Amino acid sequence: MATTTSITTTYAGEFAGKYISAALLSGNTIANGGLTVRPNVKFKEVVKRMELDGIVKDGTCDFADTSTLTLTERILQPEEFQVNLELCKKDFRSDWEAIQMGYSAFDDLPKTFQEYLIMHVAAKVAQKTENTIWKGVNATAGEFDGFEVLLAADAALPAAQEVAGIPVTAANVVAELGKIVDAVPSSLYGRDDFYIYVSQNIFRAYKRSLGGFQSGGQGANGFMAQGNNQDINVIWFDGVKLFMANGLSDDTAVATTKDNLWFGTGLMSDHNEVKILDMDDLDGSQNVRVIMRFTAGIQYGVVEDIVTYGITNGAN
Repeated sequence: MATTTSITTTYAGEFAGKYISAALLSGNTIANGGLTVRPNVKFKEVVKRMELDGIVKDGTCDFADTSTLTLTERILQPEEFQVNLELCKKDFRSDWEAIQMGYSAFDDLPKTFQEYLIMHVAAKVAQKTENTIWKGVNATAGEFDGFEVLLAADAALPAAQEVAGIPVTAANVVAELGKIVDAVPSSLYGRDDFYIYVSQNIFRAYKRSLGGFQSGGQGANGFMAQGNNQDINVIWFDGVKLFMANGLSDDTAVATTKDNLWFGTGLMSDHNEVKILDMDDLDGSQNVRVIMRFTAGIQYGVVEDIVTYGITNGAN
């Protein structure tokens, strides 16, 4: 069954040579280096975790073995996904770019449309992947379990590191971010790769608060006395960098190190490869198929090194 195609056009005047589409949510978590990408995972990758306790003891004259070594494992298993579209060239003969299809009955999709379609499909996949990384649900077609789902079901997440969330505004965002920082284990605070990953609405609220709320400690004129004229590329809170993760649910945050969050795939290039297959020479039809195939999945390493905000953990 071909992809449903709806073309609305006046077909009068001169085509401007550009296509537009609705604004896409940026797949910024991967693009901006917000997690560790583990490529070349064909089926699954098993990462061993080693723990030692009580390693240092009081000195004696004798050898006395100490500590307990515990080995566990974390499994990163990407799932396979695909994009399959089928367009009929006949639908485009009454559109603006019909001349680009050629005069023969054996015509092609308009070149400008092909180029835009490739970019648009890749961008839509990036948007879907961004959302799935954080709030995906495996039972939903085209998704795997995201960090929110995995963390909500992990009984090993310390209760003291599960911060209850509320609707965040510019008036309360400083207090709420403070709760997250207060819950961060001392072993993590101050590390270069430690971030508080926040949803868009939390990031916006904090940026607005920098414009001037005396209750937030910024004074009436805000950060650098610039009021709401804030354009800060890297935003910190109490010595911790904030990372705006577009895929996180509103009023939700996760604090951990970059190397503790993993994205697994076969080849990263698969996420940017969109194939256009003209079926004319294969089955004599006027159909053009658009194809993508890629694998993707996420996992975290040490749950004890994670602080959550606004994620209800039903496991403990």
